Amino acid sequence: MTTKVVITPPSMVLESRVSDEWGSGICDCCDDVPECCFAFWCCPCFACIKTKEYGQCLCLPLLDICGIVPAATLSMRVSMRHRYGIKGTICNDCLIATCCTSCAWCQMSREMNKRSIPIALINARPTL
Repeated sequence: MTTKVVITPPSMVLESRVSDEWGSGICDCCDDVPECCFAFWCCPCFACIKTKEYGQCLCLPLLDICGIVPAATLSMRVSMRHRYGIKGTICNDCLIATCCTSCAWCQMSREMNKRSIPIALINARPTL
């Protein structure tokens, strides 16, 4: 007599608590004081580091020096909104990128830190 063994893959549960809003406000610098100080005193260096962490060209923020509206800051903010599904408008992004460049980079940094939490698989063992 033979016995037939059926193996089923484990069922994985993925909980998502992702919001369609920014995780922090534009002026929430007290959430991460060292990063905000770095962004305030050396915004180009901070922006280059964060752009690299985001997966883009390290020198992209240096293009902001060329114009009135910081194009790289604006494009990174729009890209981040689309990647993370955050509501907003390009007009609002343009205003923030132009008037509050350091604060915009700090907010984007905080968002990357909050959203890059590793996914934990719950009950990923096969049941017999």
